[in-house]
This record gives sequence, structure tokens and C-alpha cells, in this order.
Amino acid sequence: IQPCHSFTIHFILSLILSLAWLANAIYIPPWSRSMRLTLLLVTLTDIGIYARNFQPQDIPAEKLTHVLYAFANVRASGEVILSDPWSDTDKHYPTDSWTDTGNNVYGCIKKLFLLKKKNRKLKVLLSIGGWTYSPNLRLAFETEGGRQKFADSSVDLLKDLGFDGIDVDYEVCLLSRSRCLMLMSDSILEITTKRTNLLIPYAVFVRYFHASFIDGSAKLNIFRPWIHTVPLTQTAIISYSPLHLLLVRNIRSNFSTKLTNYLKEHLAQMDQYLDFWNLMAYDYAGSWDTVAGHGANLYVSNSNPASTPFNTDQAIDYYTSHGVASYNIVLGMPLYGRAFTDTSGPGQPYNGVGVGSWADGVWDYKALSQTGCEVANLDQEAASYCYNSGSRLFISYDTLEITRKNGEYIKFKGLGGGMWWELSGDKQGDDSLISTVCFILHTHFIILLTLNLQVVSTLGGTGALDKSDNQLSYPISKYDNLKACF
Repeated sequence: IQPCHSFTIHFILSLILSLAWLANAIYIPPWSRSMRLTLLLVTLTDIGIYARNFQPQDIPAEKLTHVLYAFANVRASGEVILSDPWSDTDKHYPTDSWTDTGNNVYGCIKKLFLLKKKNRKLKVLLSIGGWTYSPNLRLAFETEGGRQKFADSSVDLLKDLGFDGIDVDYEVCLLSRSRCLMLMSDSILEITTKRTNLLIPYAVFVRYFHASFIDGSAKLNIFRPWIHTVPLTQTAIISYSPLHLLLVRNIRSNFSTKLTNYLKEHLAQMDQYLDFWNLMAYDYAGSWDTVAGHGANLYVSNSNPASTPFNTDQAIDYYTSHGVASYNIVLGMPLYGRAFTDTSGPGQPYNGVGVGSWADGVWDYKALSQTGCEVANLDQEAASYCYNSGSRLFISYDTLEITRKNGEYIKFKGLGGGMWWELSGDKQGDDSLISTVCFILHTHFIILLTLNLQVVSTLGGTGALDKSDNQLSYPISKYDNLKACF
């Protein structure tokens, strides 16, 4: 069987905090940064095909540069495995035949590959880990054998399933206490103070994967990693782990000083190995807090600081002041809102989070705002919410107006683009947050050769997106139909 066209695969090691979703992105490749092309990313989960009924063919591929398909799991041995084989490789869509001969792949994997064929600028990455599977990642990374198995099995999945790269979402918290609360989840991750081996030099670890991927297959000859980072507090310090950088709070001063000094030394070193850092600038407030707060504000509130325990601008400044190029940072934005019930508003105590679209207290953007909920856009904080004074319901989420501000912020800061969690939550048409940013970035492209729809629209539209081709040739895939390019 002859492969389709032969193209170079760009491997991307990305750190993303997700829940088994696909992420789409607009990205500025290092070889074209002088043109200031912008990336737009989104996340799509493998579980999204169920109750949410969001299928790969629903992805607005023409507005994006990358899709992150999440999440793959990891065995304690380090072997990377698919977490939902029926969704990933087995599901037959109406257009799939039941009488094909040979060893064939179907499900989301086939649909994503067909999307790549139709949109040659769209790259699809396999996202590994996430909150649920990160404990398994930690076990795998503790040994040389586990790390090698992780690298080798990742390469195997890439060549078999037709991905353009990998995204590693390693969520771990390192504190001098016996446990820490990850702000992205209601769950508690237990890590004892004895686990000092988690402080593996990150730059060394990235170089290790770089070498492993290159050695793993002569066909996969270019590897550039991505990192997803999470700012969690306006006074926090970055907590270091082998595959993920977090901003965490409530960290002891002597321990935070150690981490600060470490990162000052190594952030710039890491940046040279990365295509970009995906900054997860959301989930700043939620059910883990004692007061209602804004979930994705750009700036701290001067009048109501309790409502903004974290802010994006400080996180951006921290990275750029310690050696990370601004054009390597992709701004993460939410396509959902977090609710607080029985509250007087932002910065005030609350009692419960109520129901949501799919999980308690979490509403898809397309379900907002709600009847009787008055929308407020705050210029100083660059934050928005709706509040129902009758039911005392407060929901923090990004409106179109604030999303436009996000797009302008991306341009103002010279960032690499935008990323969203997660795709199925967006609205259609003129109310799409992704389209808003793309438009803003496209307009900017006309003026400064930069890009991005509300965000893409704000950033200048699709004309400024990364134009490099994806990979369609996988001659050593174990699947006959994928090897034949479907």
C-alpha cells in the first residue's frame, strides 16, 4: 500500500490541564515567527461524543491550527494507552463500512484523520494524562525504564494512529505539606514531602524526550515540545514538576524560594525546546474557594481584590521576565462558566454551586447567560459574569465583550495565540468566542502580519494562522486503512 504524501511530523510535548478532550490551536512555528503567525487551539474530549454529542466532524477546523485529543492513559510501567477504545478506534459512524477487509481503525481517530486531509493546516495531537490519569504519569516518570517506555509507546501511538504530536498534561502539586488542593478539581492529590525525586530538572527531562522521539523512528525526525502552564494565584509561586508547571498557592516560604530560584535558572533553558506554552488562564475560582470569584480575569481587581485571587497578567509577566519569549505563550480561555449559589456577588461568601450543564456548578458558554441573570462586564479586571439578585446566583464566564479584550490582550502582549477549554461549549455564528478572537487577530494580521474568530476575529482571522502542512504519511501504521490514507 502506497502512503499518501510524505511530510515531516512535528512532535509537540504539551502540558495541558484537561479532561479527555480535543484541543484546537493557532500556533506560530519557530521558523515563521518573524511573520508573527498566530495559533488557535481548542480541546475536545473523547467522551464528548456521548451525552454532549459533539463529534470530530463538528470541529471548526478552518479557524484552528491544532486539535488536542484527550486523554490517553498511562500504565505504571510507563506505557501510554488509549482510555476509551470504543470512542477512539472502534465506533462505526454512518459512513463507515462493516465489510472492510484488513486491520482497520474507525472512531474518532478516523474522523480526525479525515479532518486533517480536508484541512491540511490542521494538526492533531494526542493529549496524555489530565487530572484523572496524572497519578499514573507520576509513577511512570519515577524510573528511567518508565520514562523510556512512555517515550517509546508514545511514538508507537503516533505512527499507528496518525497524530502530528503529543500533548502531556501532567498535573502534580509539590508542596512542603502532605497534600495540596489542585484548583482545577474538587479532588485532592496526595503527595508526601518525601517525593523529592519529582524535582527532576525539567530542561533535562525535555531534552530526554527530544532524543527519545528522534531515536524512536527515523520517520519522526522533528520534535518540539509544548507546555501548558496554569496560573493559580496572584501571589503564588510556580511549582515545578517533570512535565508540568503550575502556579500554586499556600506554599511555605522556604520551599517557594527554592522553587523560585530553580525556575529563574531553568525557564529560559526550557523555552528553547518548546514551540509554545499553553497558559491555562482559567479556573481561578470555584467550589474549592470560600468566596465567589472571577474565573478568568486578566487583571487583579483594585476595588474588590477578594474576587480576583489570581490574574493572568501577573502570570504572563512572570514567565516573560524569566526568559520565556512572549510569542511562545498561548493564552488559554474558558468556554464555560462556574456558578456560586446563595451569594451577594463576587468576593462574597456563597453556599453551594447548584446544577450545571453536565457537572454541578459548571455551565457551557452556549447555555449562558440565563433568564433573569443580569450580565456585567468589568473593564478594570477584564472579567464578566451574570448575577440573579432574586435567586442570588452568580456565574463567572467570558462574554463576547471580554473575549474581544482577550484578543486585544494577546496582540498587546505579543503572545502566540489563543486556546480554549473545551470546544463543545462554544456557541455558533456571531456569538462564537473562538470566531471572535480569530477576527481580532486577522485584523491585526493585516496591519502587523499577525493573526487570530471572536478571538480568531479579534486577532485578525484565519489568514494569519500557521500555514505549515500536517502529516498524512504513516507507512508503518498497523492499521491498513490509515496507512492507505483512507
